[in-house]
Amino acid sequence: MTFLHNLNTPQQDAVKALEGPVLIVAGAGSGKTRVLTYRIAHLLSIGVPAYQILALTFTNKAANEMKERIHNIVGEKSHSLWMGTFHSIFARILRYECTKIGFEKNFSIYDDNDSIGLIKRIMNSMGIPTQQFNPNAIQSTISNAKNQLVTPDEFGRYAHSMYEEKTTVIFAEYQKQLLQSNAMDFDDLLLKPITLFHQHSDVLQKYQDRFRFILVDEYQDTNHVQYVLLKTLAEKYKNICVVGDDAQSIYAFRGADIRNILDFQKDYPGAKTFRLEQNYRSTKFILSVADRLIKHNQGQIPKTLWTDNDNGDPIHVIECVDDREEGSQIVNRITNDAQRFKLDLKHFAVLYRTNAQSRSLEDAMRKNSIPYVIVGGVAFYQRKEIKDLLAYFRVIVNPQDTESLLRIVNFPVRGLGDVALGNIKEFAVQQNISLLESVHRSRENPKLSPRAKSGAIQFSLMTKKYTELKNAVSMSEFSRAFVDEIGVLKMFKEEATPESMARWENVQELLSAISEFQNEHPEATFEQFLEEVALVSDIDQWEDKHNAITLMTLHSAKGLEFPVVFVAGLEEGLLPFYPSQIEENELEEERRLLYVGITRAMKKLYLTYTRSRYRFGDVTLQSPSRFISEIQGRGVEAYNSFKRFHQRKDENRFSPSYKKKSYQQEREIFADTMPDYESMNDVSKGLRVGSIVEHEEFGRGRTLSISGKGEMMKAVVLFESVGAKSLMVKYARLLIYS
Repeated sequence: MTFLHNLNTPQQDAVKALEGPVLIVAGAGSGKTRVLTYRIAHLLSIGVPAYQILALTFTNKAANEMKERIHNIVGEKSHSLWMGTFHSIFARILRYECTKIGFEKNFSIYDDNDSIGLIKRIMNSMGIPTQQFNPNAIQSTISNAKNQLVTPDEFGRYAHSMYEEKTTVIFAEYQKQLLQSNAMDFDDLLLKPITLFHQHSDVLQKYQDRFRFILVDEYQDTNHVQYVLLKTLAEKYKNICVVGDDAQSIYAFRGADIRNILDFQKDYPGAKTFRLEQNYRSTKFILSVADRLIKHNQGQIPKTLWTDNDNGDPIHVIECVDDREEGSQIVNRITNDAQRFKLDLKHFAVLYRTNAQSRSLEDAMRKNSIPYVIVGGVAFYQRKEIKDLLAYFRVIVNPQDTESLLRIVNFPVRGLGDVALGNIKEFAVQQNISLLESVHRSRENPKLSPRAKSGAIQFSLMTKKYTELKNAVSMSEFSRAFVDEIGVLKMFKEEATPESMARWENVQELLSAISEFQNEHPEATFEQFLEEVALVSDIDQWEDKHNAITLMTLHSAKGLEFPVVFVAGLEEGLLPFYPSQIEENELEEERRLLYVGITRAMKKLYLTYTRSRYRFGDVTLQSPSRFISEIQGRGVEAYNSFKRFHQRKDENRFSPSYKKKSYQQEREIFADTMPDYESMNDVSKGLRVGSIVEHEEFGRGRTLSISGKGEMMKAVVLFESVGAKSLMVKYARLLIYS
């Protein structure tokens, strides 16, 4: 076990404590993955069979990287290791055991879009207007209920509003139709194993004995269902080791419960706790900024990160006039730092709170011909042409999958529109058969038109043919033959538009993915391929092979690291994000989110904010984030007006108690960044509706309307401090920002 010498003392202690419950509090960049990897390697090296170890991660990417590292340490001993995401591991268990709870082993897995499609169909059949009751909101409500182990009946018991009453009946029908379609949604992949273990104690004992050692990565991000699953499986032997960092708990909106890690020692009395506090990733300045920020949170496990790395460059806080300037500033800094540090573009990341922020950043990249990739845009497997083909494959694998059948029965067009489908559904109900069986028996349906009947027969013959062919040829041969037969490649090529050619390339990429999966898993079935793509996440598809800047949300960035990181949009309402007001627990999560962004940086960190930004289709005035004041201290340098503010230590412009300064004070503070009011010639030339302006008495505002010309020009300006004012432009002495 000489490999343990590669660890520091706290890491070694955490790796060697194999018996009983263990909590490893692993700060950012402290070697968490290494400790998990070596702990598993240590178990294998002392004779624990690989099949008795269950290791749960939050991304397939993390699981695959750890598997490779473990294999490099111990070789073939790791062959039968159960390691993967919660959803992939328990989907695997359900494939073996699902017949005990009423499902067949070829069940489909519905993603959020599939679930929303099914909910819309249910609402239409029940006459519930989708304009009044948002299907996306209903899907989210149902998902939240399931993650709290709440059944439709229990949900209905506490329904007090019309929305909740409608959701109750939709929820019940949704679960019923999932079962009829032999399908599970993402939540079911974790909920159904609990049902399985509760109803079949022999199955529970089988997996408790099977998984004598359980390891969990990112434990701070587990939700209630995951907590119950782990507690159930670990109940017999209690050899559960969880690794996480409460300071990086950022998924409450998905149901993650930070109490799971905070209360671990209450749940497992006598648990051993190890703290990994040495950071190997970041400079001292970056680490000190992160530490100053997170210390403002009350609910946390005490720890202080430290590093032997150099101080590094100061953190730069950059004020920008608007989001366009923000994009330009970021591009300029990237260009300079790439030369200074001799870095490739793939070593830079720009992080932001909301996907909408990427637009101005992308504009700046395009204008400067700088290549970039976006993580978290429209994922490959969510593109329409890919979803259509996957729906075809799911129908062939699982003929009961009604939602997938409805998606593709008339794609490409074969005369099976809404009227024809209505007749096919009606025939299915009359004959008490599945929808696909109704299509197969379309010759018997008297209500189908000749064109619809011909299209249904064509579809029936094709699906029957490929259902038989599925197990007779390789996945690669099967998929290519199938795609050729339905004619989508030919259709996209004949359209010959840039969009259709992009779709053609995407279909070719899907075929390549199937071939690659077959080469890597020669014994795998098509069901397993469909399961893998159903569970893939945005970050699983991200690779740093291309020399391009990475743009992504802060949520997507967790677990990654880059030499240079920009966090854009540090403004109140944006980061921290809130529409009107924010609760303390929400504020603490937003602070943890910024902490995650800061600790992605290795060498250099930039934080930017704007004075105005296009939001919701209009220019809005922005205030700097309260987090900026929380990180002040050694190692932080500010630019533009913020720099002048930082030099005046007796003033704190970002504190809640800040009061508007006089015109003379503002001029003094911002003298090096603002034009001289007296030297401005004709302000009316640059004034327009929507302009952000500043008045010496009323402060900052936005121009609502303009009337008159020349010396008689008037402007109505909405000021932050006093509301709307009508001003004679000639005498108002306005400073125009944009």
